[in-house]
This record gives sequence, structure tokens and C-alpha cells, in this order.
Amino acid sequence: MNLIASLQKEILEQWRTSRLLVLLIVLGVFGMASPLMASFMPQLIGLVPGGEQFAGLIPTPEIKDAIDQYIKNIGQFAVLLAIFLSMGAMVQEKERGTAVMMLCKPLGRGSFLLAKFLALAFSFFVSLTAAGMLGFWYTAFLFKAPQVGAWISLNLLIWIYCLVYVAITLLASTLVRSQAAAAGISFGVLLLLAIVGSLPGLGQYLPGQLVTWGAGLFINPANPSWIAFGVSVGIIAACLLTAWLVFRRQEL
Repeated sequence: MNLIASLQKEILEQWRTSRLLVLLIVLGVFGMASPLMASFMPQLIGLVPGGEQFAGLIPTPEIKDAIDQYIKNIGQFAVLLAIFLSMGAMVQEKERGTAVMMLCKPLGRGSFLLAKFLALAFSFFVSLTAAGMLGFWYTAFLFKAPQVGAWISLNLLIWIYCLVYVAITLLASTLVRSQAAAAGISFGVLLLLAIVGSLPGLGQYLPGQLVTWGAGLFINPANPSWIAFGVSVGIIAACLLTAWLVFRRQEL
């Protein structure tokens, strides 16, 4: 079995186990709901007991509010899903013994690991595309159409940002023997990067800057963050390489 066949098997398994469907639904709902939340925020505040006095203080929602709400919701939930959907990628295969069966096809351990990553990358690409289309349509309907190029670039940058945590969690799932431990390591890295990113001058070099770059495309397209992009790609490559070096020495 080669890499292509293994990748097809992984994508089919993600569909059969409903992981791809869940990802599509969750990100699609938030893509659709974000401009709705931005548009109806004054009314929502007014429904809260005692909130009537504050509803009138909220400025009239604009397209920027819809984009900001989209970035906030999709950016946060996509990363959480990246961790939850990746934490058992390697652990479950080793626990159930299916890794041994797959590697007897024969299939190289590097191809086995890479197929896992590419299948998850495909699932997030499809789901973010769906979320982006819904978010774009509802934003255009409620406000006005965002800049198409900037919108596509924003979603691609969010995709790369998610893949950083897919790779980190995949490495953690290779290193440890439980899904909870893999998730714990990934959340620890997420928290660490958030803390380091809050320090003056350091945040611009970390993966989180990709989301900031995406948001800035609607304001100042001439201010890219290629260093953060390079660091993100480097983290992905380093995690996959380390996971392969560890996995090739593990007894199954």
C-alpha cells in the first residue's frame, strides 16, 4: 500500500467515523452564525434582563464587526477541534493493533504518519472552505461582500494556523500512550505559545500572528507576516519529522 492508498483510507475513515461530518457542521455553523451574531448583537443584549439600557450604547454593527466575529469564532474553535480530532490519531492505531496490520501491507512508517496528517489537513481545508463560503454569503447579505481575495487569504491563514496544532497533537499522540495525555500536551503548548505571544516583540514571530495577519488584510494588505508563516511551516515540519523519528523506533 502506497501513500495515496493510505491517504484515501484515512479520509474514508474520517467520514465513516463522522469526524469529518462533525468538523463540517461545527465550523459551518460558526461561519454562518458569526455575521448573524454581529448583526443582531444590540437586539441580543436587549433581551437580557436590564440590558435595554446598554443596547442603545452599542454602535450600529458594521462589516468589520462581522469579520472580527468570524475570526474570533473560527480561529478558536478550529484550533480546539484540531487538538480533539488529532489526539487519538496515533494512540488509537497502536492501542487497537491496526498500526501493525497497516505496516505489514507493506507501508512505510513515514507514509503511515504523513497520511494521517494529510487526511486531517484535507478535512480542515474542506470544513474551512464551507465555513468561509457561509460566512462570506451571510456577511454579504447582512452587510456587504468582503474583499474576495482578502477573505480567501484569511481562511487559508487560519488553515495553516490549525495545521500547526494538528502537527503538534500528532507528535504528542506518537509520544504518549493515551489520548488524554496527547490532548494535555497540546493544550499546554497552546497555552505556552499564548503566554509567549503576549510578550512584547515576540508575538509577531509565532503562529497566532497568522490570524492577526488575516484580519489585517482588510485594513492594510501591505503588512504581511512572512516570518510567522515561516515559523509555522517550520513547526509543522519539525513536529512531523520528530514524530517519524520516534515512531520508526517504537515497538508495536
